[in-house]
Amino acid sequence: MASSFAGIEIGKRSLMAHTESITTAGHNISNAGTEGYSRQRVEIKAFDPIYRPDLTRAETPGQIGQGAVAESISRVRDEMLDQRITSQAGEETYWAARDKYYSMIEKVYNEPANISVRSNMDKFWESWQELSKNPESQAARQAVVTRGETLTDSIQQRWKSLAGIGTLLNGDIESTVKQVNDYAKQIANLNGEIVRSKAMGDNPNDLLDRRDALVEKLSGLVNITSDHRDSDEFMIHVDGHVLVQGHIARGFNVEPVTDNNGYSKIIWSDTGNDAVITGGTLGALVELRDTDVRNEIQSLNTMTLNFSDLVNDVHRNAIGANSVTGLDFFTEQPYVTNVNGNYDKNGDGTMDHSYIFRFTGTNSLNPQEQVGLEGTMLFSGKTGNITVPYHATDTVEDIVNRINDSDGEVKAYLDRNHNLVLKATAAQNEDNPDFVIRHVEDSGFFLTGYAGILKGSGAAGAYDYTQPDAALLLASNNFAVTPVLNPAGYMEVNPKIKNDVMSVASGFPDTRGAVLAGDGRAAVEIAAIRNTPIMIGRERTLDDYFADSVTNVGLKGEQAADNLASQNVAINDLHTLRDSISGVNIDEELADIMKFQHGYNAAAKFVSVVDELLDTVINKLGV
Repeated sequence: MASSFAGIEIGKRSLMAHTESITTAGHNISNAGTEGYSRQRVEIKAFDPIYRPDLTRAETPGQIGQGAVAESISRVRDEMLDQRITSQAGEETYWAARDKYYSMIEKVYNEPANISVRSNMDKFWESWQELSKNPESQAARQAVVTRGETLTDSIQQRWKSLAGIGTLLNGDIESTVKQVNDYAKQIANLNGEIVRSKAMGDNPNDLLDRRDALVEKLSGLVNITSDHRDSDEFMIHVDGHVLVQGHIARGFNVEPVTDNNGYSKIIWSDTGNDAVITGGTLGALVELRDTDVRNEIQSLNTMTLNFSDLVNDVHRNAIGANSVTGLDFFTEQPYVTNVNGNYDKNGDGTMDHSYIFRFTGTNSLNPQEQVGLEGTMLFSGKTGNITVPYHATDTVEDIVNRINDSDGEVKAYLDRNHNLVLKATAAQNEDNPDFVIRHVEDSGFFLTGYAGILKGSGAAGAYDYTQPDAALLLASNNFAVTPVLNPAGYMEVNPKIKNDVMSVASGFPDTRGAVLAGDGRAAVEIAAIRNTPIMIGRERTLDDYFADSVTNVGLKGEQAADNLASQNVAINDLHTLRDSISGVNIDEELADIMKFQHGYNAAAKFVSVVDELLDTVINKLGV
């Protein structure tokens, strides 16, 4: 039979279980405002009865209960919901970062304000039109020079602003990498504590909450996935690579890259391999710096280089009021000082490459003339050389358009003398230099004897920049070396013209090498560049460039804002759902405390009654 003191033990267990429940409810209330805290519940179960089926037992009418006991304290948490929040957090922070920085980029363009690059360029064209009407006017020439300086200043200011945003992004990337490393270390340390706690048979609820909160913060910085395969080896992956494994945390380092504007690249600290980050705040920052801002700067550089080159092409062939000719209106700093464009790319002290921006053919071409030739041209492209075929029935204009419509990073046009010109564009691949013609080849004779660019056909006569003195393979010495990195930041009006505005050319020399009074043909031709197809990338005119650049920035800013708003709604709904499951409800906890208090009082009364019964048995029987 059961012990006479069994009732005391049952009452004690009840008191302890209700005390544990009251304490846990109080702990919940205390952490109602704690970030990442999950409410906890005491799991109470009936204690094992005296008689069990697998043991020898006395003849009794049934099992004799032994009260209740607190089996464990568990937290209320939906792990599937946590994984959804983790994946969604990276999307929200990704678009938040893009929205923030595109707001900055939009302000750089100042469109359609009167102080934008476009408005200053419009004034520049207007000054040339005015000069064409008054070719003898010194004031008109001064207006051309002054507005040219204003234009170059605004272009330089836009470049500085975009470069400043790139520098700011680079700093944010470096600081975010430090945050990622810090969170990874904290999570790894918590993993060790959680494993030790579970080994003792405990439920480390508060430690698990802290880890989940850190994982959620980490998911906002990088695109992660977590693996709960077992309690001893909680793992976090970034793009398929392990970041945290149990108590071991890997990390990232930032390494400056000299030929990438001094920006840093992210590498794994233990292997030194390049790290690929595509989501979260860090992924957005890397994409903004290396793609968006880089593309905007390249686009500005491309426009600047082509615009200045075309103005110079007319101006150097024209003559000023002081009879000076052969002057470029705009000047750029060359990337290399070698006249043939030779450059030591690997830094071993030996010239090993040729950096040339522009080739000009020797022969004057008729754009409407059929070439009567068959062949295939090869030009450097985004990921390798691309082919551009031509046929006997093609006109020169057809071939030029085919070159420009291809994916090659070489563009073509006919200059004012109808000579074929090939120009390099900005390179999509960061490993390739900007504004460097890397390869030109023709299996036939269009680029050789017809246009007068290459000396020979086929691979033997091909131009390739991976060798010094590659310019010797050209049929003409009319070429230009590559300008300094970011030409938009260094273009200026020729100092010789600023010192003597009468050097501004408005007309073309006659057969005697003099300019006729009232000759404004050069000024008219320069003003006409505004609406002339000049192939700035895929934009054919300057107006196309400005319309496309402003529209592109505006649409990407709108996209970022719209997606951020959508992600905010989604993540808020998930947080609300999690709070309804895991959050602390003060009223509910107070009601539970009252319930457990009544249970505690009843258990105490039960102990008192059992005590009285035992007192009667022990002290009063036989009296």
